[in-house]
Amino acid sequence: MFVYLSKFLPQFVYPLGLVTIILFLSLFFLKHRKLAFWFILLSLVLLSVAGNRYFSAGLTRLVEWQYLPPAELPEADAMVVLGGGTESMDPPRQMAEVNGAGDRMLYADWLYDQGASSLILLSGGNLGFSSLRGTTPAYEMQQIMLQLGVPEEAMILQEDSQNTAEDALFSAEILRELEIDEIILVTSALHMPRALALFEAQGLTVIPAPTDYTITTLAWSEMMEFEWQQVLLNLMPSSGALNQTTGVLKELLGTLVYRQQGWID
Repeated sequence: MFVYLSKFLPQFVYPLGLVTIILFLSLFFLKHRKLAFWFILLSLVLLSVAGNRYFSAGLTRLVEWQYLPPAELPEADAMVVLGGGTESMDPPRQMAEVNGAGDRMLYADWLYDQGASSLILLSGGNLGFSSLRGTTPAYEMQQIMLQLGVPEEAMILQEDSQNTAEDALFSAEILRELEIDEIILVTSALHMPRALALFEAQGLTVIPAPTDYTITTLAWSEMMEFEWQQVLLNLMPSSGALNQTTGVLKELLGTLVYRQQGWID
């Protein structure tokens, strides 16, 4: 139940859910026009801020750039790749597919080919209410990485976790059995600060290997040129910017909750 609530309740504090609640409140106060007006104005301000690209990109950059790719090829006895970059084999799909975070597997495959580690632990299980999925993210990552050329014997699956905290907990148990205490951690740059803290809290020495950056140096420099045509486009609320802001808030809220639970410092 905790895992389900941790996924459900935050929807009401993310921009879209919060604006929806505020607009519903405005309907209940229609007889109080002044109060209803302020509710509607607040919802417009929230959408305008959370949905403009300057805000979303700046907030995303602040989190993503906390950890940059290693300057030199990292080396460790094991590499841990976190799930979230796959889509299930459910019909009409013919195979496991990748989504926007699929770079995690591509980067892990590249690191493996470069000799960073000879062992890859793929971590990711299904949420309780998504058990009908049939396969787990860990298994789906394995199938994709087999297609990329990684041998099956080089991969270990951890299929029991339902969130990042359990990724760290259950992966650490497997690693201790193998007497491994140093790992390369592969996940999306936006997800890395929270994931790194959780794995370090398990007593592991972690080399961060972030990927899937959404804000690049080129994209950021172009935004900072402030040409009036581009400024207007960036200020106009968009679904993409709103989704990006929501992603950052998810990570920040997750970190806050994990600290309150005592799972990270």
